[in-house]
Amino acid sequence: MAVWSYPPTPKQLAVTACCFVTGVALFAVGAHLSLANVGPQQDRVKARRNFVKDRLRKLLDD
Repeated sequence: MAVWSYPPTPKQLAVTACCFVTGVALFAVGAHLSLANVGPQQDRVKARRNFVKDRLRKLLDD
């Protein structure tokens, strides 16, 4: 446990709280955007996978 020689002032505590809330908000926005874009990303990966499979089949069948 840390022992402070000089305890934080109310202004320092308020700034720390604001920074924490801002960080949590940014994290939440990032998580939301990530989950909102999962479907299109999965579709692109699926299309790319199918393209590669078809290309390999074509090359190997010849």
